[in-house]
Amino acid sequence: MRELEVVGVRVELPNNQPIVLLRESGGDLYLPIWIGAAEATAIAYAQQGVVPPRPLTHDLFKDVLEALGRQLEEVRIVAVRDGVFYASLVFDGGVEVSSRSSDAIALALRTGTRIVGADEVLDDEGVPVPDEQEDEVEKFREFLDQISADDFEGGPESPTESEQP
Repeated sequence: MRELEVVGVRVELPNNQPIVLLRESGGDLYLPIWIGAAEATAIAYAQQGVVPPRPLTHDLFKDVLEALGRQLEEVRIVAVRDGVFYASLVFDGGVEVSSRSSDAIALALRTGTRIVGADEVLDDEGVPVPDEQEDEVEKFREFLDQISADDFEGGPESPTESEQP
């Protein structure tokens, strides 16, 4: 397993498909995962520190964990099968629960939980971005700084093909 950082979310054109981009900590591999509009909004809200007037699903999950005295210890991106990314939520006491990767990432951002990716996932799906291409990544980050979570609303509410449970 290798630690990952969330770079951010954006809409991939021309099909307006949201994508979350993860980066290998201390490495040059990036992991793009196509996600649904609602999940993109949840991730963008967490990154921007947006606190909705009432808890959204991921906020509610975080609140339930706190109320029960449980802790999310790690989020793992564990596999990709037929273009579908699979994740696991690892709780204190060793309990693991299967999750869509986008939901796991949204929850990890809210709880400050470490995100890791299986070596096989990064080797098979990771995209190397050498240092000389870092300017493109910086442009992407600038784009993320200017985009609002509201830009993702109104899209399909069903899971995308790569986000089936």
